[in-house]
Amino acid sequence: ITELLAATGAETKGLDFTAPMLDVARERATRAGVRVEYFQGDAMALPFADQTFDAVTVGFGLRNLAEWETGLREMHRVAKTGGRLMVLDFGRPDNAAWRTLYFAYLRLIVPVYGKLFCGNWSAYAYILDSLKAYPAQRGVERAMRELGCHDVPVISFFGGAMSINYAIR
Repeated sequence: ITELLAATGAETKGLDFTAPMLDVARERATRAGVRVEYFQGDAMALPFADQTFDAVTVGFGLRNLAEWETGLREMHRVAKTGGRLMVLDFGRPDNAAWRTLYFAYLRLIVPVYGKLFCGNWSAYAYILDSLKAYPAQRGVERAMRELGCHDVPVISFFGGAMSINYAIR
């Protein structure tokens, strides 16, 4: 996400908890020929002042926080009034039959892909468990509204298997 935003000319900052992930991100940005300023920090205690950013995004990360609500509140805090919040993550399909099939896919097939393509079964096996504790797109939508955000659409992909939650502070 940071690379794509930087490629449009946006002044872009990235944050991750771990130094090795930041090293990977810096290398990718260099290969892409874009400028991104990276910070090591905790998404539940962002190292930025209130109302700093025009847009605050997270991709496949909010669900991995110990307290996703705290991370969302932090995103809200650092967004300027009128700024955008965007959360891209795996979802929980509304349709029960599709949700059952999707969860079976995550439990049985995705870990096999992880083993085949990355040599690591467990790096992908956790996705289903993380979704069980995460309220997905509907819970994030509610939380954004509770924070006082407006224009809070949910853009679903693949029948709700993935989604983008969007809001304006």
